Amino acid sequence: MAKEAAKKKSKGRWSLYQVSGNKLERKNNSCPKCGQGTFMAKHANRWYCGQCRYVEMFSK
Repeated sequence: MAKEAAKKKSKGRWSLYQVSGNKLERKNNSCPKCGQGTFMAKHANRWYCGQCRYVEMFSK
């Protein structure tokens, strides 16, 4: 019996983008210190950069 290849769901970087029309838009902010290549993680009360540890707090 041959094993069937399981379909892989795309994860990682593709979940950080959204397609609208012919444009590809970022869902998360980019880090002001690191530049456009680094995304910031969105938490309940802050934006956090894992590379340089920059934090932006926000209130709900």
